[in-house]
Amino acid sequence: MTKSLFAIYGSYGHTGRLVATELRDRGAELILVGRNPEALRTLAVELDAGDQVRTRTASVDDAAALREVMTAADVVIQCAGPFAVTGAPLATAAAEAGCHYIDHALEPHHVKGVFDSAQAAAQRTGTVMVPSLSFYGGLGDLLAGAVADGIADIDRIVVAYAVNGWRLTTGAKNTATHLFAETERLTFSDGTLHAGYVEPRNAVFPFPPPLGPRTMIAPFPSSEVVTLPRHVPVRNVDLMLSTSAFEAKEAFESEHIGAADRAATDFTIAVQVIGEGGSAAGQLTGQDLWRAGALASVEGAVRIAEGRGPAKTGVIAPGEAFSAEPFLRELERQGAFTLTLRGEE
Repeated sequence: MTKSLFAIYGSYGHTGRLVATELRDRGAELILVGRNPEALRTLAVELDAGDQVRTRTASVDDAAALREVMTAADVVIQCAGPFAVTGAPLATAAAEAGCHYIDHALEPHHVKGVFDSAQAAAQRTGTVMVPSLSFYGGLGDLLAGAVADGIADIDRIVVAYAVNGWRLTTGAKNTATHLFAETERLTFSDGTLHAGYVEPRNAVFPFPPPLGPRTMIAPFPSSEVVTLPRHVPVRNVDLMLSTSAFEAKEAFESEHIGAADRAATDFTIAVQVIGEGGSAAGQLTGQDLWRAGALASVEGAVRIAEGRGPAKTGVIAPGEAFSAEPFLRELERQGAFTLTLRGEE
């Protein structure tokens, strides 16, 4: 049986390296893709996997090169942010070529754009596309899906991220700068997706012990406002990020630090689901948010390549593409985090 071929766009960035290493360790065939041929060759040598790894130079504005990559590959994992700049060309090329697609975006406008612009082509070519299958966005979406299971008439879902020791890459820094300067924000309230100016505010979220209450930025501009209502019937979605994520000046001055220093992150993702039929809560706790996101995208890509993905094609939310709790339990088994749902110790 022929092995599936995985393309990794932005493969020599921090997330791309984690994705490439994990796929190599699983014995997958890889195409490392990006705009810098020397960086691609260097990474291929570092991976030391012989014919298992090849490289292809392609910039986001080279439609012919992207089409070539997508035609050759079975699945592409898009790791190169900011996705407001890089996202649409890759998603379009994948949908039109019939190459299954996963990305690491958290930007709500990009994720909405993939649903709006790539859906018809993806369904026509039989492509599965799962945007935002990463730490921010994807894990919150999956956790909310797991917590909400069995709760009727849901009024509100709150997804809160507490992060300490975050050290931004160049792509993450550019993404954060863009998001927090954005005036046309997407929010989900009263059962409707809204676009418009929203005044940021500080809030307090009661994380379970030992973390306890934390000051939060609200609303946090993440993709769950787009993805969650696609698979959970909810009237309001609230997203929050701890102010501690940006308190240390090193957060924005860490573009060239080593991988071990960047991995020194503590995180908790907590979800509250509040409905007329009851309420529930759950959380993910762990270290190294970059690795957690990389493992999520690789697990999704491998399942799709092996025919263990969603039954339908098209653009699909993470918690719509995969059964939420079993997917999270598998990531927990791989060491991405610890999952705690209501009633568990």
